[in-house]
Amino acid sequence: MYDEEKNVELNDNQELDEELNSGTDEELNSGTESLPFAKAEVVRLMKKNLDKDKMIRERVKVEMNKFLGDVLRKVCKQLNKYPYTTIEYEMFKESVYPYTNIERINQEKERILLHLDVIKTDCNALSADVIKTLKIKDTLEEEDEDFKTIGETNETEE
Repeated sequence: MYDEEKNVELNDNQELDEELNSGTDEELNSGTESLPFAKAEVVRLMKKNLDKDKMIRERVKVEMNKFLGDVLRKVCKQLNKYPYTTIEYEMFKESVYPYTNIERINQEKERILLHLDVIKTDCNALSADVIKTLKIKDTLEEEDEDFKTIGETNETEE
């Protein structure tokens, strides 16, 4: 098929992609001028890292661009917290740590949650043991009666 507006020949995948995106293109074109990065470069990198049979909708291209801009702003905000005028590599590494080590952070989170579950189970078991072996309620009731008896006998003796 031939696109007369762009003077290019389209293959089947391009036709399908354009047909699927035709309704959203007009809505998104108004916001594309304010994208933080060149759209073509972001799309090129996405296609490089996606399977060959994947097609990317226009909205995904725009949102990926905005997302990358947000990450850049957050990293720069973190870098601005340093009192120095020169940004060193170590500062950069520390600022991007949450983004580059997300898998390790999630694994650590899972490990901590599992450990907390074990602690909860231990606490519940200890609590049950204390209740069974020390019979807290029974002991308190018996002691109360003993104290009353002792107190009553002291009053009657006087």
